[in-house]
Amino acid sequence: MRLIPIIHLLTRKREQASSGWLLFLIAASGLGTLGLVVLAGLWAGTESDAAALERQRQLMTARLHDQVEQAAQIVGQIAAGYVALSQPAQGIGDASTADGDGPIGADATPTIATATMARVATTFFRYDQAFIVDGAGQLAMDADAGTRKRFNWMRSLLRPFLDDPRLRPAHPSQADADPAPRAIAELMRLEGRATIVGTAAVGATDRAIAASREPGMPPEPRYLIAIRFLDGTALDALSREQGLNGARYARAADPEKSEVAFQIDSTITNEPIGFIVWTPDLPGSRVIGRLAPALSLAAVVIAVLFSALLMRLRRSLIELRASEHQARHLSLHDVLTTLPNRALFAERLEACLSRGARDGRRHAVALIDLDRFKAVNDTFGHAAGDELIRLAASRMAALLRPQDTLARLGGDEFALLLPNIGDGDEVVGAVCRGLVDVLARPFELMSATAVAHVGGSIGVVVPEAGQSVDDAMRHADTALYEAKAQGRGRWVAFVRSMDGGRHDRDTVRNELRTLLASLTDSAGHQPSAACPARLGKLELHFQTIHRAKDGCRVSGAEALVRWRHGERGLLFPDSFISVAEEGGLIDDLGLWVLREACREASAWDPATFVAVNVSPHQLRRSSFSDDVLAVLAATGLSPSRLELELTESAFIDVEQATEAGLARLRAEGVQIALDDFGTGFSSLSDVVHLGVDRIKIDRSFVALLGTKAHGAAIVAALVGLGRNLGIATTAEGVETQAQRDFLVALGCTDLQGYLFSRPEPIETLGRSQPLLRSNAFVTPQVRVPAA
Repeated sequence: MRLIPIIHLLTRKREQASSGWLLFLIAASGLGTLGLVVLAGLWAGTESDAAALERQRQLMTARLHDQVEQAAQIVGQIAAGYVALSQPAQGIGDASTADGDGPIGADATPTIATATMARVATTFFRYDQAFIVDGAGQLAMDADAGTRKRFNWMRSLLRPFLDDPRLRPAHPSQADADPAPRAIAELMRLEGRATIVGTAAVGATDRAIAASREPGMPPEPRYLIAIRFLDGTALDALSREQGLNGARYARAADPEKSEVAFQIDSTITNEPIGFIVWTPDLPGSRVIGRLAPALSLAAVVIAVLFSALLMRLRRSLIELRASEHQARHLSLHDVLTTLPNRALFAERLEACLSRGARDGRRHAVALIDLDRFKAVNDTFGHAAGDELIRLAASRMAALLRPQDTLARLGGDEFALLLPNIGDGDEVVGAVCRGLVDVLARPFELMSATAVAHVGGSIGVVVPEAGQSVDDAMRHADTALYEAKAQGRGRWVAFVRSMDGGRHDRDTVRNELRTLLASLTDSAGHQPSAACPARLGKLELHFQTIHRAKDGCRVSGAEALVRWRHGERGLLFPDSFISVAEEGGLIDDLGLWVLREACREASAWDPATFVAVNVSPHQLRRSSFSDDVLAVLAATGLSPSRLELELTESAFIDVEQATEAGLARLRAEGVQIALDDFGTGFSSLSDVVHLGVDRIKIDRSFVALLGTKAHGAAIVAALVGLGRNLGIATTAEGVETQAQRDFLVALGCTDLQGYLFSRPEPIETLGRSQPLLRSNAFVTPQVRVPAA
């Protein structure tokens, strides 16, 4: 026993450690998730920057390529203009002049053309330098000393362009056939600067040059060379077009941290010739920079909220551990009395029995049942019943030793474990007598507004060595049953001779369960089990009910269940109904009776009805009204021909669902009768509120007629009450003509008793015809008085 708190303490520490690890994992997961979000944002910004930078590099490459192509086109166009300018005008002879100023073709035209081409390239197309050279690489244009000096410095670098086969036809004979200029452009380094060099072959077609050549020799070629440096105005235009911030030219890759360098490669040798450096437009970094304050604030807010969530989670875990501890406590203790429940009691009893088998110590087990508790619960309500349970538990616990265990098994049933009682029975006797005495005292309930006298019955057993928990509890239950049979308010110790009576009740319960499982209902459902022939069968007997006036004609019959047992003969309800209620079989039994009674009554005269008894347990089922209507639909019996007889205890503390079910049945036409009226605890307000259609006067009041003076007054008051409320009345237990005559004179509407018929099977009452079909069941010896 003492190990249980230690185990609970160790379990609690282990749960706290696991909870700490859980919080740590959640915190780490949250921080890791937040870090991943930040890293994902940074990675997305970096990827966006890389994509933007790559896009700018691709645009720069494409733009440089366009610049080279454009240079080739422009140089070609200038060369084409030079060719046109060098040719003599059509229709004019060799001695022609322009405006009388001299010849165009001989001497003046080449000089004018070369000067014009240079100016066109540098002025209109904004090239930095333009040269006209001959096939030997010599300058073939008028130029100043500075220009000649620059050309001479560049001459060796420009010489490869003049030898490029792309500038001349594949065969010299094709020169006259294809006089159109050919042009090329390349990207190279000149004067340590990245430069676009465009070259075009200008054919030597003017006569002055051609005349100086020997006959048969091809004309001497001339070439236009235009130079554009990329580190000047060209770079400025390029940076504006491409959106390059702060673009500059550098011979080496020396960008700042915020800059990038684009390498320019020679289109001839593919060697690097310089770098364009600029501050790139990085949208990812820009977005991150703009969002950084908001993201930082959001991160702080998220961290605060996450911390608050962790704190709340920690409190929730603490509360959850407390609730789990409470749940474990509740799983082993009764909520109403805080006493151990059945599970904990069985655990402790098994521990005692196991320990007793080892050390030989004796222990006692007792079952305690409160007498007349149901009457108190029905009379004063469930709240008073709960208060009675708590007071009884408190009284009993005050008498016990610290090592004893008092448990509540459910309802008004308690169990007691008395460990280490020694060799004598003095301890058991003293405790049981004390319990009987304290339970026999009055209980003041509902703030002393009600007093209940209940008492208690106790069955006790001292288990033998090696006996199981089930056997010990069964023997204690047998002793309890014997105490109740002896008149209650006492304690009885178990002896072997008692086991037979209890065994009989268990046998009856098991046989009845098997019999009910073997029945086939009217809906055609097959039985769930076969029934041995020795168990017999259930059958219905009917006792007729007669109209008090109109010659005491039969108005209906009450259905009464019987068990025709194969070995024990005909069994009446008092021998198996209580067993059915204890074993939870009353619902199935009641439904079978209802179904069979409706099936039989469907063949009767339509002016008659059938009365069926209903137990309080059946009435409180949520599906009771559905079951009744389903039976009526299956059997074809009109709802107005069914009368349900309820005991007065069924009307005590009626639940809302039960009340709604009764109202539904009455709305369909089913009649409700209150059986044994005046002997229980029902009130007139319940009778009126719940809509009772009939009250049945108990036979004990009818038996007083003619024997005691106040008997007539009681019966007259009950009949008058029914008449004033507009409720039909049926007098039960009518056995003499004098009783019949008196009840008819009082105005009682229906009569029932041995004077008219005893409960008989349907075959006996119906003879050769179905029951009540001919309306011929009138007792011959009954004489109806004239008044």
